[in-house]
Amino acid sequence: MKPRHHLYLDDDLTQQLERLGSKPGTSKSAIVSDALRDYLNRRATREVDDLLKTRLDRISTQLGRIERNGQVLLETLSLFVRYQLTVTAPLPDADKAAQAVGRERFRRFVDQVGRQLASGRSIGAAAPDAGAGL
Repeated sequence: MKPRHHLYLDDDLTQQLERLGSKPGTSKSAIVSDALRDYLNRRATREVDDLLKTRLDRISTQLGRIERNGQVLLETLSLFVRYQLTVTAPLPDADKAAQAVGRERFRRFVDQVGRQLASGRSIGAAAPDAGAGL
């Protein structure tokens, strides 16, 4: 047995409820019960949305920082490469020994970057001794 409730509704809501309840196969109790259930479920959803909003805002801020840091790193690298290419004279074609040394240094550089990435260590943290092996 369902408990009985006494509710007071304004005239406009009463008229709308009368119209909806007058259709065959519907009852005012079922309409009010469904409406109340939906309202209460939405409140719980709103609380979850509020919790998720805070976390999503924090994640968005962190992603913004990561993107900014990536842009700084990219700009720094591009300026360094441009400077290095500007101040370093190209090797003459006849200087095969210097070209071989350059290729070997580049190979060691790529190997070291690969090791750093594979180990999960920060490349920037290893920068002071990074040139020792080159």
